[in-house]
Amino acid sequence: MNEFLLIFRRDFETRETQPSPEHLQNMMKDWQNWMGSIAARNKLVSSGNRLADDGRVVKPGALVTNGPYVEIKEAIGGYILIRAESLDEAAEISKGFLREGARTAPG
Repeated sequence: MNEFLLIFRRDFETRETQPSPEHLQNMMKDWQNWMGSIAARNKLVSSGNRLADDGRVVKPGALVTNGPYVEIKEAIGGYILIRAESLDEAAEISKGFLREGARTAPG
């Protein structure tokens, strides 16, 4: 068995484009169901972490700036580590989240 890292992207959202509390609750339920199904098959190695929106960028010369700020419409929101026999199986496991009706991972 091999381990694979699944990285979850999220769309950049302003305060005006935040999903409703009901939509967030439904997304979390879908997310928990999907994660539970992976764990039930003994395929979940680590549930990973959500990643913060802010951070620091360390540049050559020990220059530290606030960031990362770039002109993109999506960011890395989180990750999990799964167990699978092959890259193809890992891809199938990751597609399961979309098949179960969830549109975007929390984070």
